[in-house]
Amino acid sequence: MNLFNDFLNTISDTEVTTTSAIFKLMLSLLLGGIVGFERKRKGQVAGARTFALISMGATLAMIISIYIPQVYLGLKNGDPGRVAAQVITGVGFLGAGAIIQTKGSIRGLTTAAGIWMVAALGLAVGVGLYVIAIISTILILFTLVSLEQYERRTNLDREGKIIHLKATEIVEDLTRYEKLLGEYKVSLHNVLVEYNYSEQKTDLKFIVLSRSTTDFVSLFSHMRNIYRTEYISLQNEI
Repeated sequence: MNLFNDFLNTISDTEVTTTSAIFKLMLSLLLGGIVGFERKRKGQVAGARTFALISMGATLAMIISIYIPQVYLGLKNGDPGRVAAQVITGVGFLGAGAIIQTKGSIRGLTTAAGIWMVAALGLAVGVGLYVIAIISTILILFTLVSLEQYERRTNLDREGKIIHLKATEIVEDLTRYEKLLGEYKVSLHNVLVEYNYSEQKTDLKFIVLSRSTTDFVSLFSHMRNIYRTEYISLQNEI
């Protein structure tokens, strides 16, 4: 019992020791890895290893920022705030690399926010706020898992898009388009139609809501086969 109490006192002490530093790094590895595992499970490039390294790096930076004034300046309290600010700034650039724009949509925003949050977790562990760091990890997982399910049920995870299609014939029946969009789980909100009878062409703009996982390449391939199509494009709704 005394050994356990001594351990608690060691990791709770503001003075940096080998034992407290190892404990902080291991806890940081665990918390960052848990969040990273959830991201990897969703198919994101940044996974458990990336998140664990970011969390441990932030913790190590905080440990060093506390340790230097204790040893070299003879002070018990330095100014770790400056190092923490630099860590957050640097991780912001790292998170930007996780954001990818493709197929008319943007992916990676949640992962980028997670990277930033995990760095903050590492700083919290480094300064000794263990309970706060653990609670924050639980809240992060709740946000990533439970709120995602809520967004799917309420369609909050859908993005506004405009599918612009020009057919080389007069299109009067849109039923086949509507059915195809439904098969791809794309919600149709409105259709703007413009006819050019002299050239026998139809300009269609489908205003839709789609998920980031929608396969527009496959969808467009099928839409081209409904009527003769000159071109088809996708853009974000303004």
